[in-house]
Amino acid sequence: MTSQLLTPANQITILRMAFIPVFVNLLLYNQLGWAFFVFLLAGVTDGLDGLMARWLQQKTSLGALLDPIADKLLLTTAFVVLSIKDLELPNLIPLWLTILVLSRDVFLIVSTLIILLMTGHRNFPPSIYGKAATLIQIVTLTLVLLFNYLETVPQWLWVLYPVTGAITVFSGLHYIYRGKRMVSEGPAPA
Repeated sequence: MTSQLLTPANQITILRMAFIPVFVNLLLYNQLGWAFFVFLLAGVTDGLDGLMARWLQQKTSLGALLDPIADKLLLTTAFVVLSIKDLELPNLIPLWLTILVLSRDVFLIVSTLIILLMTGHRNFPPSIYGKAATLIQIVTLTLVLLFNYLETVPQWLWVLYPVTGAITVFSGLHYIYRGKRMVSEGPAPA
């Protein structure tokens, strides 16, 4: 386990997790430029850890587990903090969108556990729609952070919220469809 933890790729993933409280504190103390920079830096580490694991041929089961956890922690934290009205940020993520994103993720986690317990299936590759939802969520968060830093409130940003919500819902429905198929196929091959 220690050897898996100490790979450069996994250390970068852990660093991304360490950025989360820094990111939150920067937002809480109205350091919007630094918060934007840390969020972008975390995004760079997301790509970098995967590249390093492949390049150094050090893909690990721990890394396969930590990477999506780090991603979800960062995105979830960003959605929640950027929805807090008391921060008086120029641009806030609407609370309904944050609730929608978090609800989808909780539903997917619970569904995955149920499918695992019922069928023994352990392979849950992301769908193209799940990747699209994650991408639009990242774009939305990045733009909100950027415009908060620039202290501008573009009216078109409000169009992005329902689009992000719709893609998030669609990806959730697609995962439900895939989950039902897995359950109907029965137990995973031994």
